[in-house]
Amino acid sequence: MENSKRRREPLFPAGSPIRRMTEYVHLLLGSLIIALSFNLFLNPNRIATGGVTGLSTIVQQLWGITPAYVQWSMNIPLWLLGIVLLGGRFGFKTAVGSFVLPLFVLLTAGLSPLTNQALLASVYGGIGIGVGLGLVFRGRGSTGGMDVVAQVLHHYMGISLGTAIALLDGIIIVTAGFVFSAENALYALIGLFITSKTIDLIQVGLNTSKVAFIISDASEQIARSVLYELDRGLTRLQGIGGYTNVEKPVMMVVIGQREVTRLKQVIRDADPYAFVIISGTSEVFGEGFQLY
Repeated sequence: MENSKRRREPLFPAGSPIRRMTEYVHLLLGSLIIALSFNLFLNPNRIATGGVTGLSTIVQQLWGITPAYVQWSMNIPLWLLGIVLLGGRFGFKTAVGSFVLPLFVLLTAGLSPLTNQALLASVYGGIGIGVGLGLVFRGRGSTGGMDVVAQVLHHYMGISLGTAIALLDGIIIVTAGFVFSAENALYALIGLFITSKTIDLIQVGLNTSKVAFIISDASEQIARSVLYELDRGLTRLQGIGGYTNVEKPVMMVVIGQREVTRLKQVIRDADPYAFVIISGTSEVFGEGFQLY
């Protein structure tokens, strides 16, 4: 029987001009937020949290070169290196990010820092960098820089991307510890940790869901309750007991955080001895949840 509900379509279909424009808005807005965080918090307090922006802070301290010029002098050659070594994956968006971020850094360089306390600067700077990078990634873009080096290491040396990025950021932070102080390096680690968590938050969002796997002899009753009381769909999987070698249906149900208690009550009413696994899931796309 066909579902009587009309399937919702994405607001902006993939490949549409509005979708592409939205991605570039994310890229530009994210780059602006990164530049503001750099000039208002991190650079004035000599906190180098990694990447080309962190390296530009070190170069400014050593030789007095404007950070934006350092970033341009590294981003553009690194982007060209990525094109030569890795091919077309470093497209127009990476070129835009590599140019626009230093431009925003240059345009906002005259702003007065919001704090002179290194701890506050590392916290709020880390949040700002994370928000900016999260927006850039949501726009399927990149600001270039050390991301290119990380992908080259991944491609030619087999190092995972996460390890390569951590290695490069670690080298920059250790260098900052020698140039500035060990304390500044520790603040940079705080900022880097907060940045990574903020990126996850921007990418995934706050609306975490739960996925439940249910094995029960009262599967039909539970299925009806899930479908008509919770108004949620479910998927029937086929499981085989490892000890008994008996086939049993396994129901997979995805629910919102607030529906966990209701689901547990439904299962308890139908079968107090049901075997249930409920775990968190970062993102859920599709009918009844967020669209792509």
